Amino acid sequence: MTAVASARPALRHRLAERGIDRTLLLLVPGLLVTACLFLYPFLYGLQLSFAPRKGGIFANYARFFGDPYLRNTIWTTLGIALPATFINVLASIPIAYVMRGRVRGKRLLTTILVVPITLGTVLTAQGLIMYGGPAGWLNKVLTVLGITDQPLPLIHNYTGVLLSLVITGFPFSFLLTLSYLSGIDPSLEKAAATLGANGVQRFRRITLPLLAPGLAITFCLSFVMAFSVFPSAQLVGDPANETRVISIAAYHAAFEEYDYSMGSAVAMLMAVVMLIVIGLVMAWRGTLYRGATGGKG
Repeated sequence: MTAVASARPALRHRLAERGIDRTLLLLVPGLLVTACLFLYPFLYGLQLSFAPRKGGIFANYARFFGDPYLRNTIWTTLGIALPATFINVLASIPIAYVMRGRVRGKRLLTTILVVPITLGTVLTAQGLIMYGGPAGWLNKVLTVLGITDQPLPLIHNYTGVLLSLVITGFPFSFLLTLSYLSGIDPSLEKAAATLGANGVQRFRRITLPLLAPGLAITFCLSFVMAFSVFPSAQLVGDPANETRVISIAAYHAAFEEYDYSMGSAVAMLMAVVMLIVIGLVMAWRGTLYRGATGGKG
């Protein structure tokens, strides 16, 4: 019995055979931080959403979906976030494709493209008001040149919020797309070129399938940023009507009506909608390409 026990591998060796070793202990601090900063607030908000001021546990959700003014904030937000995300991701592909190679002044161009990240939402909104407002420089120039008879409505509406999300979100999408493209082995395209494939064929048959997993992640992260829009909808939008997004509804319930339970319910619905969109995108990713990514994608 003793000989059999001594011949049995130690616990740490058995765990190592399953890919578990002491290195995984390094994940403990990160998991604790995640639990403190994300899991606990989420679970607290979830249970608070089921504790309305009056009515049953689902009263907040019934009130939300029963009120068209509240219910329509979902579609309003999707109508802003999805186009902004598509524009940012699609625009980043050709620019990143060119910038991944040897381009003259590459560092300077990259710096210019990512500068809006440093501005923040408030400064971006202020810039839009200064340039695109009725008395802004852009409208003044267009009026002087005789292109328009009256100022273009570029702010305090849907257009203003969309422009703000594109300006602040494009650098993020560009950097992610560039990193994924840089991770694709260029020898694959060179091999295809030697077999007679032109540039369009190489991009469609090789680069795009390898880039698709990375584009899915980029789309999801960009969408989450756009869907949670709040300052832009307030500063350069029409927060009472055209750009009354779901985050404004949550803020109004929690900090104007002081109904924290209702505000939590709206926040939970925001999370559900984002998870649904992310799930659809990841399902599309799985059907499009299942092989190795050839790099960071």
